[in-house]
Amino acid sequence: MSTEPSTTPAADPADGPEVIVRRAGRLGHLVLNRPRALNALTPGMVDTVREALARWREDDGVRTVLVTGAGERGLCAGGDIVNLHRTVAEGHPEDADAFFDVEYTMNGEIADFPKPFVAFMDGIVLGGGVGISAHGSHRVVTERTRLGMPETGIGFFPDVGGSWLLSRADGFGLHMALTSQHVTGADAVALGFADHHVPAGRLPELAAALETLEADAAIAAVATDPPAAPLLAHRRWIEACYRAGTAEEIVAALEADGDPAAAEAAAHIRAKSPTSVKVTLELVRRAGRMRSVHEVLDQDRTVAHHLIRSADMSEGIRAQLVDKDRDPHWDPAALEDVRDADVAAVFAAPHPSRTEAVEEALS
Repeated sequence: MSTEPSTTPAADPADGPEVIVRRAGRLGHLVLNRPRALNALTPGMVDTVREALARWREDDGVRTVLVTGAGERGLCAGGDIVNLHRTVAEGHPEDADAFFDVEYTMNGEIADFPKPFVAFMDGIVLGGGVGISAHGSHRVVTERTRLGMPETGIGFFPDVGGSWLLSRADGFGLHMALTSQHVTGADAVALGFADHHVPAGRLPELAAALETLEADAAIAAVATDPPAAPLLAHRRWIEACYRAGTAEEIVAALEADGDPAAAEAAAHIRAKSPTSVKVTLELVRRAGRMRSVHEVLDQDRTVAHHLIRSADMSEGIRAQLVDKDRDPHWDPAALEDVRDADVAAVFAAPHPSRTEAVEEALS
């Protein structure tokens, strides 16, 4: 097994390069290697992944690409959003725009990759971790998978093309998007976020098999039927309540349903940024009318440009990731106080004067 050089610096020298790029037989293997940060994506990591994919796309010796995460906790917890937002606070929001642009470009390149792209979605798979895996052709989950799009809890939105998948999971997708709740590997298969269920203990065996076998054959040898998907047990109230027209009506339906799980979902939504909840509802519904993941990613670029500059995102990151007091003070504080015009403005193509107007409305 040979290791190709990576120019990505390490977050901690003890961990080695941030992305380990390997060639073994017919396999190109990308290991996200920031285990102390649960492999959160940095700009350098995205660049390294894109460079490797560009090489392997043209290399006839590479038949399959595999992405895995270092450590025992999971594939990837998302993007390094704290450092990205720090650049905004320091007066360089264009740096965050640039990161999102290349990350979303990477997501689209994974969706279009002409060879089998296998992702081991083991353990924690959140936000950007979904983007680097769930657009691939062969998505493998395990009994340890905990997948989610938790962005409404930090004043952001389910980006990385996630709304392409969420919009095609009916009310379950809206439930995931608005509540930020995680789902299991079995749920991920049932809802279209993954394709195969493999026991976690057999992933090393599968990785080795991919060095010599075609992806379909290697996976078939170790895949098992997933267990029952827990979220599907709540189909009745999820399908009924998330059919409501507005975010306020969805929450009211959940609170009136009578099922304790529905009431819990309502409480989760009320705890999130009201602006993000309303933007996310509109985002997922728009994505459902789009024809490709690339249209969705273009929408993500626009929405990210606006929300990365918002006061709610700054407050959400402070409360959840910096001070960790878990007590964000959203503005507006209630769904009823978020104006439709402000939601619509977030979807408007950015230009200097419009960006200033949206920032003023969200600040």
